[in-house]
Amino acid sequence: MDKRQRLEQLKTAILNDNVCPELAEQATQLVMGDGNLDADIVFIGEAPGKKEDESGLPFVGASGKFLNEMLAQAGLMRADVYITNVVKYRPPNNRDPKPAEKQAFMPYLLRQLEIIRPQVVVTLGRHSMEYFLPGAVIGDVHGQPHRVTVGEVSLLIIPLYHPAAALYNGSLRATLIEDFLGVPAIIANEAARSQR
Repeated sequence: MDKRQRLEQLKTAILNDNVCPELAEQATQLVMGDGNLDADIVFIGEAPGKKEDESGLPFVGASGKFLNEMLAQAGLMRADVYITNVVKYRPPNNRDPKPAEKQAFMPYLLRQLEIIRPQVVVTLGRHSMEYFLPGAVIGDVHGQPHRVTVGEVSLLIIPLYHPAAALYNGSLRATLIEDFLGVPAIIANEAARSQR
């Protein structure tokens, strides 16, 4: 079975397991993810917003446009990476996902990562960072790589601010762009280290 089929199975499992029924009830659809299934980099946000809920694709609103701009500045294309969220349904009025909602979706996110097998996971915002780096404060660790083992998978986590936060806070914008532009170098260093 190929990766696409396995991800379809995972989507079916989320629907069959009735994950977060109160979120599912008010959302238009489940937003699984989008991009290259053989990507070396997976970006993880927190939850879909209004535009994502309508289109079924992650990061297609204002945050998505900003993400695409940063990808281009870093010499990457959206088609090269895979993008998803911790929570797969839009929370009402774009509120933050609740801890129980993130907890409910986490096993499915981990299975998603096991299927794609990226070299690097870039967390966008504190909600996706918290699971991989518990107790970390994004203001202290943003842009710095951390090696973590989740289940049987060893991952290089790079926590970044969420593009939405940078859209609302001009001073974060420069920080996020600078961190983002550092991602290819971190990946190159990691590749060189693993070949030694």
